[in-house]
Amino acid sequence: MTNPLTDPYLVLVKVYSGGKFLKQAISDTPVEPLNRQRTVKICYGVLDKDVYLSYIIGQNTKTAPKSAVKLILKIALYMLEFMGKHDYMVVDSAVELTKKLGKSGAAGFVNGFLRSYKLPSLPEDATNGLSIKCSTPLWLTKKIRRSYKAEAEQILSAQPLGQCVRFVRGEERYADGNRIKTPFDGVYIYPNFVRDEGFFAGDYTFQSVGSVAIGAAISPCERVLDACAAPGGKSVLLAGKCKSVISCELHSHRAQLIGEYARRMGVDNIEVITADSSQFKAEFGGAFDAVLCDVPCSGTGVINENPDIKLNRSESDIPSLNAVQSAILANCARYVKSGGTLYYSTCSILPEENDSIAVGFLNTHADYELTIPSSPLEHRLTRYGLQFLPHISLGAGFYLTAFRRK
Repeated sequence: MTNPLTDPYLVLVKVYSGGKFLKQAISDTPVEPLNRQRTVKICYGVLDKDVYLSYIIGQNTKTAPKSAVKLILKIALYMLEFMGKHDYMVVDSAVELTKKLGKSGAAGFVNGFLRSYKLPSLPEDATNGLSIKCSTPLWLTKKIRRSYKAEAEQILSAQPLGQCVRFVRGEERYADGNRIKTPFDGVYIYPNFVRDEGFFAGDYTFQSVGSVAIGAAISPCERVLDACAAPGGKSVLLAGKCKSVISCELHSHRAQLIGEYARRMGVDNIEVITADSSQFKAEFGGAFDAVLCDVPCSGTGVINENPDIKLNRSESDIPSLNAVQSAILANCARYVKSGGTLYYSTCSILPEENDSIAVGFLNTHADYELTIPSSPLEHRLTRYGLQFLPHISLGAGFYLTAFRRK
């Protein structure tokens, strides 16, 4: 029988030591097909609980173990504490993997640790305690507590509800009694959804409810620019209610994804270009009825579905992201016709990426006025926009606002 820790280790070492995103690491690793679902669950779970697992290890050791051994312990701890696996199976497998990796000298340590560790009490400090309890980096926990007060724990502990599917046709064939109806026509969240031939036929697509909410809030128009468009979900949605869509993406390989997405969905009114949306294109000046800037951001609103963000994102990233966000918004403001609308969105729950960018834009662009859109998806109304939050918005942590060119 294959060691159940081996495949998760081979995937996760690419994330922890190689700096890869989890989805890419899974794609790049020849995982055993029979146990793929288990491997994926372990990988996502270990990253989601990384802070807590590290705390357990730190409180039960005097000297921090080497990175390879520490990763083996994290995988084993996750299987023991969150999957209810048998102690002897997990311990024996962890020891076996340690030896297989050429770490025989640490095998006794791994064996002893997993047989004797104790679950430590949470720190008495409220913020530190919440960080460990919700397994969220301390810097992010501080920011969320400061911004959302009593809601912080609910936000940080919100779990994904399943896969969100947007149907174009044939949704009656997938009438699972356990699915959750969203406020949007033909959009449902399934606890389990198996992709079939309908996906390749363009009958449906996978699109997060937050992405759908942003696309749905944009008013129909003649010509729209999706300034940061990959992988293309919002562009395809907009193509259904706008005559012409220009989809812009900085990286050519990601721009290619948009074209593939559009072809699969049978959409032919999208033009894909590769360009930097923070740099002015003269031919775009005043050329669009609407421009959507779904800008690069911290991704803090979607860590429940992308737990590697906790590992790869740091507080020091925010100022540089803010600079990019402001630059894209300011440049794209030059592309909007008089009377047209400039939309700004992120998948962040940090005010400095949302309301702060909005007010900064208004203070420097007297030719624009705030016009906050509406949405049927539950949200919090901030001073300058709509904040979708994971615990109230069907798992989505997104922000959206808009400005009308006078």
